[in-house]
This record gives sequence, C-alpha cells and structure tokens, in this order.
Amino acid sequence: MKQLLTAAVFLGWSSICGAEEQGWLGTAQIHGFLSQGFVLTSANNFYGDSESGSLDFTEAGVNLSVRPYGPLMLAAQGVFRRVGRINPNEFRLDYALADYAFWSGTEGRAGIMLGRVKNPLGFYNETRDVAFTRPTIFLPQSIYFDRTRNFGLASDGFQFYGEYSTNWGDWFLRLGAGWPNGTKDKEFERLVIGGNFPGRFEPRFSYIGRLSYELQGGLIRLALTGAQVHSRYDPSRSNPFQAGDATIAPVIFSAQYDGEKFSLTGEYALRFSEVNNFGRLLPDMSVTSESYYLQAGYRPLPSVELVARYDVFFADRDDTSGRKFAALTGRPRHTRFARDWTVGIRWDITNAFMVRAEYHNVDGTGWLAFSESPDLSERQRHWHMFALLASFRF
Repeated sequence: MKQLLTAAVFLGWSSICGAEEQGWLGTAQIHGFLSQGFVLTSANNFYGDSESGSLDFTEAGVNLSVRPYGPLMLAAQGVFRRVGRINPNEFRLDYALADYAFWSGTEGRAGIMLGRVKNPLGFYNETRDVAFTRPTIFLPQSIYFDRTRNFGLASDGFQFYGEYSTNWGDWFLRLGAGWPNGTKDKEFERLVIGGNFPGRFEPRFSYIGRLSYELQGGLIRLALTGAQVHSRYDPSRSNPFQAGDATIAPVIFSAQYDGEKFSLTGEYALRFSEVNNFGRLLPDMSVTSESYYLQAGYRPLPSVELVARYDVFFADRDDTSGRKFAALTGRPRHTRFARDWTVGIRWDITNAFMVRAEYHNVDGTGWLAFSESPDLSERQRHWHMFALLASFRF
C-alpha cells in the first residue's frame, strides 16, 4: 500500500508541474500511468506468492518530452515496478534521450537518438511498461520474457532511425549500438550460469536493428528484428567460474493484421546463445532456443476487446521435450519448455481508465523466474493462472 501511495503522489505531482508553460517550455508534454494487478496460480509462483493470490504487481511511470527547437526533442521516463521477487521495489530511468531529426520531408524523415534508448525488439518491447499498449496483461512470455525484462528493454548508446512513405506502403528502419541494461541483474546471471554467485556480468558493446513495413496506415504490419548482445562475467576471488563471455543473438519475425474489429498477430523467434571461457564447471557451448505465438483479437464494441493466444517456448530447439536435458542433469524436463493457452478481455471504461482479466492454461515452466521458483524439482508441469489488472493513464 505504501508503494501504491508513493506512486500515486508521484503521478499527481508530475501532472501539476506539467500545467506550467513558459516560452519553449510550452512544447513540454507530460504523461504517466499507474497499474495494479492481481495474480492467482494453481501452482508455481509468478509475480509474488501467487499460489495464495498476489498483489505484488504494480507499475507506475512518468515521461516528459520537450522541444528546445524544431528538429531536436529531449525525452525521459522514470518507472517504478513492484513485481514479486524479480523486482521487489525498483525505481529506474527507463529511457533518457536526445532525438535529432536531421532530415524531414513529405516522404519521410531520418534522425538519430543518443542516450538511454528503448530496444526495438519485435512489436511490443518499446512500450511494454504501459498496460494500454500491451495486447494482454502479460506479453507473450516466449518472446518478451519478464524474468529478464531489464536485459532486453534498453541500451545506453545511439540509434539511427529512418521512415519512408511510398504509394505501396511505409518503411521504417532502426539501427542501434551501445551497452545493454540489465546484465547485472541476478536473474540474468542465474539464466546464464545457473546460480547466484559473488561475481556479476558487465555489458559489452552490442548491436540491434529492425526493419518494418506497414500497409494502409497499419492494417498490415511486417517486421524483422536482429540483435547481437554481448556481456562479460567478472568473477570474484571466491567464485568457481572464470571470466567468461556470453553472447545472445535473437532473430524475430513479426506479422500483424489489424482491422476494424478483428486482429491477428504472430511472432516467431530464434535465439542463438553462446558461453565461452567460464572454466571446467561451464564448458563452452552454444544453444538455439525457439519460440512463437499466434494471437487473435476481436472488438465487439469499440471499448471492449476479446483476445485468445497460443504461446510456445523451447529452451533448446534440438531438445523440445527436455528429455536430453533431464537425462544429463537430473532436473525436470518441463523446465525447458512452456506451452501457454491464454484468453482475456479488455474494457476501456474511459480513455484514461482500463480494466482487464485473463486466464492461462500452461504446460511447462520454461519461462518462470528462478528468483520466484528457485527449486526446479518443486515446479509443477501443468498449472493455471488467473490475473486482473486496473490501469490509469494521463
């Protein structure tokens, strides 16, 4: 409750400050959001102690943008998240950038962003914190992992962008390079080396790019995303591992049809992962994971949307059943995959207030966070999840 009150005061104070307009400050825009969720699972914890019903799901943020002069925009967003044991109480600078459009014309524009910039991964990564922009309460976990959310969210560096309109559609290009955030999170460490040790991962210079196409103002959207993310492990003296390197290279194919009442969205991803030089306890190896989802939405009323989705994740595309992993490690094979059937409903009560409800039927535990379900042997393969969310924006 204390965290909710703090977030509400923060939002209110920011909206009051936004009322002042003086000179070039008249170009300033302030927006924000506040969301509170409830999660109940039949087994396995997700977003707190969800087997007993969890309210440990709070998101709040304020963003500000201003134009000192025409082609230059400055923008930043601060976010508070309380998400179970993954992010117990986290305040973070979500993004902070200078956006300079060095070319703008009737056919398009081009520019560069410098600072902390959101990573253009798939359709939803750049706006995933804002509940109004997500198709469901939880994004498809096969593509947009919540357990390592910070790792894929943003990078400190630069991004070039270009937009070009033609008679047969619009093209968008994003190319970026920099140092990824989130490599120091313990959840990322557990994912790579299987435990929480005294050392930590440091980001290394990485690359990302996305090419997308839209027809008829977004009726049809296609996108191809690629990245190569590097990090290096810095062990302490008491650490059994050596100073190793980890590389993750995702490739994501995205497609969407978004009509007046009906929408259909699908994304398919391959993630090429390598670890090297960690020593005898973690031999050099490479693994390719595979994931995809297909999602349908229907709007019987302008303010109501029904959603259904099938979401699949395999930690190793050469061992989709997890049997090889189980034979080698003795751990449950269902920790290497997850198949999730989801149905949900969204109701926009007003333009500023929204409520949602959804149900998940899950086979597998492949995308559960280690911090919330640390004992792999206690995870239940077949489980159900019910979630509610209320969200406000200004």
